[in-house]
Amino acid sequence: MIPTLAWTPEGVRFIDQTKLPLEESYVLASDYEQVADVIVTMVVRGAPAIGVSAAYGVALGALRSNAKTALEFASVFEKICARLAGTRPTAVNLFWAIDRMKRVFAGLHSSSASMKQVQERLLAEAHAMYEEDIAACKTMGAFGGALLPDEGGVLTHCNAGALATCGYGTALGVIRSAVEQGKRIHVYADETRPFLQGARLTAWELMADGIPTTVICDNMAASVMRAGKIKAVVVGADRIAANGDFANKIGTYNVAILAKEHGIPFYCVAPWSTIDTATATGDAIPIEERSAKEVTHHGGKQLTPHGVGISNPAFDVTPAKYVSAIITERGVLRAPYAESLKEMELVS
Repeated sequence: MIPTLAWTPEGVRFIDQTKLPLEESYVLASDYEQVADVIVTMVVRGAPAIGVSAAYGVALGALRSNAKTALEFASVFEKICARLAGTRPTAVNLFWAIDRMKRVFAGLHSSSASMKQVQERLLAEAHAMYEEDIAACKTMGAFGGALLPDEGGVLTHCNAGALATCGYGTALGVIRSAVEQGKRIHVYADETRPFLQGARLTAWELMADGIPTTVICDNMAASVMRAGKIKAVVVGADRIAANGDFANKIGTYNVAILAKEHGIPFYCVAPWSTIDTATATGDAIPIEERSAKEVTHHGGKQLTPHGVGISNPAFDVTPAKYVSAIITERGVLRAPYAESLKEMELVS
């Protein structure tokens, strides 16, 4: 298991994903402000990992507080939640985790609990989210692994692996499960400009697992598909709307269109916490715009002319019509997604 994040008595320890694959180093966040910074700077990334990180940030805020009771801590608690909620707008898991911590605190606040009770209960809730995430990834992996071909190439975009979760991964969890089932999978990893999560992180993870992997430039996907090398596409998600539209790393929409054109199944893999039934369609999903420097510079070297205009949306939205199935820990959903999502939500 890759140690994406881990609780320690001193704080939350994160593997620094900005330094991978050439340097395996760690960052310790000892208060909630440092957790927020780790999320913003993408030391930790991936919707499920961001959610659990925020939960630990809330717990750290409580542990570092001088308040004596839940009532005394209430205003500080709201400030902590607001700070963490403001880090990244697209990944709905962030808000899901913070809302879950708010519900726990509301019960403690109404019962006039001691600060020790608040600290213990919030930390226990964050620990529970951590364990639930790993279990969900393994369940999704089993569901999705059964859908992959017995052999052949599988394309993935960005990094939806152990590094994007608390362990095992969503899209890469499906690939891991397929390999564990004895399937002979060769992964084609889009480099995923501009942050290169595919080239740096997906390739690093899969090589560590001994899974055959080839990194391709983002603009090679069409020709690789046309050559018959891709049998399936598996990607993660940062938010899934009620109609099945979903936001994922910029460039996912391109891949979905290409897969449809070439008759290749396109699977979206995400935990139920990524589904946002309050958002009707993908048009309403907020898209984070990141620093222009991620596009203009690479490895500290400027690549573009001074003063040129830059657009750097971190995500795009893939319409549900391109999605062959949505794989969650509750099961595999098929179109029409507005109906299957609602049915699964009611049953579960």
